[in-house]
Amino acid sequence: MKSNNSLTPSYFQFTVFADYGPLRYLFFSLSLLIYMTIISANLVIVLSVCLENSLHQPMYIFICSLCLNSLYGSTGFFPRFLMDLLSNTHFISCPLCFTQMYVITTYLGHEVSLLTVMAYDRFAAICQPLHYHSKMTFRTVLLLLILVVLYTVGGAAYVLYQPTTLPLCGNKLNRIYCNDWSVTELSCEDLTAIRITSHFYAIAFFFIHLSFILYTYLRILLVCRRSSSEFRGKALQTCLPHIVTFGNFCISVLCEVLLNRYNIDEVNPSVVIALSLEFLIIPPIINPLVYGLNLPQIRAVVTGFLRAEKRLLFT
Repeated sequence: MKSNNSLTPSYFQFTVFADYGPLRYLFFSLSLLIYMTIISANLVIVLSVCLENSLHQPMYIFICSLCLNSLYGSTGFFPRFLMDLLSNTHFISCPLCFTQMYVITTYLGHEVSLLTVMAYDRFAAICQPLHYHSKMTFRTVLLLLILVVLYTVGGAAYVLYQPTTLPLCGNKLNRIYCNDWSVTELSCEDLTAIRITSHFYAIAFFFIHLSFILYTYLRILLVCRRSSSEFRGKALQTCLPHIVTFGNFCISVLCEVLLNRYNIDEVNPSVVIALSLEFLIIPPIINPLVYGLNLPQIRAVVTGFLRAEKRLLFT
């Protein structure tokens, strides 16, 4: 391992990959199938929203953005992971490690910010229906999406500043991808202050978003309680996919927090890999399935595309 004056390694080594022998090809095939499924499912939703004029509405634009973010996060993880499954050595250069760290961090920030914006969209549609179209104009939607990107990029810059400037005394990562906290723990310096700061930032970041989402759904529940059963049914139909997506994302983030904040050196590598994959696989698969199957407008468009493609194949 080469070092410079700041003791920064020129590469890192993933230590949780085991020698699976011929089974590596089975794991590679399954992982490639999952990656292709994520790409296909999310692309179907993205293309449906982009090509169908009736879906050019705020809710569907946000769903499209959520699927684009799934493609972004998966692409930042799977190509490298697939290569590691087939490789006998698991080294990654420092620039590539920090690039992957940036992509996964911004993927996480975009996801929680988009889910928060989508909660506001449902709140405005259900609790303030008469003012919805005047509030959620195309300009407002575009502004919200820009704010999501800028807010996430700013937060990621803060999160990644520490591991890129700390002197590091090792290069072994007990993970299957580069993560800001796993790199920070390699520091030669005392991490007490950094640990307190990072915990406070993480708690504040998620508490703000979680509080706002819970507030919007409390207001929605109060409105539905005073409304007719037909209105409650329609409200539930549009809110249920978001609730499922948000709940699944919270579970995924909890798995990531457990991996980041606790000593996992003595944990079975298979458990580490499973928890890491849950965070990077389940939301990108669940999101398009939940929205594609539960929202009749998207389901109708996707079904129409599939029927048209089938007719072309048999003509």
